[in-house]
Amino acid sequence: MPNDIVTVEPDDSLKTWGWVSYILHLVVAVGAVLPGAQASIGLLLIALVIDLVKRDDAAGTWQASHFSWRIRSVLWAGVLYMLTSWLWLLFLVPGWIAWALISLWFLYRIVKGMVRMNAGRSMEPTNVI
Repeated sequence: MPNDIVTVEPDDSLKTWGWVSYILHLVVAVGAVLPGAQASIGLLLIALVIDLVKRDDAAGTWQASHFSWRIRSVLWAGVLYMLTSWLWLLFLVPGWIAWALISLWFLYRIVKGMVRMNAGRSMEPTNVI
């Protein structure tokens, strides 16, 4: 009976892993924005590993866009931090301003992802930064 309809139950574990990753990202993002509340880069690495490992499990679901969104957020923030790190060495205030803006951008992306995941919506197309 090749025309039978098969009901596929949503994988709640992907959503759970997504929330764990978003919470870890949020802790790091808030720590980066608030002075004196620096969170460990270890938390960010744990969240990144979760996303990299679980991304294939989410392939073909609306949650796949969230895994890609978080991975791209971390990679872009890392690149931007590296590109502006010389400002810290030469000029303290411009370095602080650049990193504060990057941290706010990262926080915005994480909160936006959390809101959309809570609503059960995917992120924008994957070719968007």
